[in-house]
Amino acid sequence: MSYFLFKTEPDVYDFDDFLADQETVWDNVTNATAVKHLREMKPGAKFIFYHTGDERTAVGTGTVVSVDPNDPKVPIVRVKVGERLKEPKTLDDIKDEPIFDDSPLVIIGRLSVVPLTFEQWDWFVGEGEETEGTGNGE
Repeated sequence: MSYFLFKTEPDVYDFDDFLADQETVWDNVTNATAVKHLREMKPGAKFIFYHTGDERTAVGTGTVVSVDPNDPKVPIVRVKVGERLKEPKTLDDIKDEPIFDDSPLVIIGRLSVVPLTFEQWDWFVGEGEETEGTGNGE
């Protein structure tokens, strides 16, 4: 299983939009490193939905449904909504947590798609808590 964090401007597309849509294509990624992370994704990968801008807060989860690598610039990544985080985590919360000291999330602040470790994922969703699609073989 792989884990990521996807950043978005909430005034462009926020978690409420994602909840309403249920599924969408994750697009408008231009940074070469972020595109590389998209190419590494497999169906079933989990991600944290993060609001950038003034909010700077992780607010929900999602799952990668499919990755079509045929576009030469950016793979077409279809995602489905998970759940709202029980406890949203701000950027300050993240920076205060030692497990993120070496993370691109805090080192490369402008990166819109960031890989996470299981430990980091678990910190976001809450130790021992399950989110949609986890713990049942999906």
